[in-house]
Amino acid sequence: MDQSWMNSISPFVRAARIMKSSSLTGEWMDHDHVFTYIEQGEAEFFLGGVKYEAREGDILLMHPLMSHIIKSTSTVPLIQFIFHFDLFYDEERSLIINTHASKRMRKKVVEREMQLASIVPISHLQIADRIDLKKRFLLLHKEFLDKRPGGSLMMKAICLELLHIFLKNQTDRKDDEGKMTKGWAFIEKAINFIHESYSDAQLNNTSISEYAEVSTNHLSHLFKKQLGISVQKYVTHIRIEQAKKRIIEGKLTLTEIADVVGFSSIHLFSRSFKATVGITPSKFAAMQSALINENR
Repeated sequence: MDQSWMNSISPFVRAARIMKSSSLTGEWMDHDHVFTYIEQGEAEFFLGGVKYEAREGDILLMHPLMSHIIKSTSTVPLIQFIFHFDLFYDEERSLIINTHASKRMRKKVVEREMQLASIVPISHLQIADRIDLKKRFLLLHKEFLDKRPGGSLMMKAICLELLHIFLKNQTDRKDDEGKMTKGWAFIEKAINFIHESYSDAQLNNTSISEYAEVSTNHLSHLFKKQLGISVQKYVTHIRIEQAKKRIIEGKLTLTEIADVVGFSSIHLFSRSFKATVGITPSKFAAMQSALINENR
């Protein structure tokens, strides 16, 4: 794909939302681009008649007028991070709030907005990129809700970063499919142990590598090479994800959550949460409460 056109794009973000649904089946067609990140769950996406199996960590990018049918396939609720955008700013199109493609709007989709029509519309992210994406999306979502002066410029910048994450994970995707990851037996054993032991504040690289029956240095090398993340950062990622689930459940205080997921203090928890998610635990809790009230 000729990428010279990318030097001139100036994205306009029209909408951003977090969508949670226990049972989702439907068909949509929009006049703009739809960027969807699967935060939780699995679903079948039929994009332009082609079926894609999407799971946690996948990005799907639908170009304008691409028919997409979505069907949930997992027992847990499907959570999607979604934003709509145009590749190029147009004053007339910027006034369009509704994203659904009416017959009138279909005539207004110009050729330059179809630059991404030829790409494979799905990318699967490594752990490091998932963490980066979530942090950036939540910042974009906050800017969209706050509607502050200069917010459109911030959203434009974040949109470009998220597009870069999507495109860079397209590289060699087909070549890697169906091949066993080198050293996966050690990685899988370490991951299973982390998921079982993340609540232990004393969990460290040494205990994890001993359980995986591999040297600490080699396990660190495998995580960096195959997952794009350090062992300790993966542990923090799991703890933060578990904390987010408990915050959403709303049954425990933040201090109790910090203890349950393995942080030695509320201060370390707050600092790690903000560094990973981009906002404090209390702000995240407030956003979740607002989202629940909005969907009632």
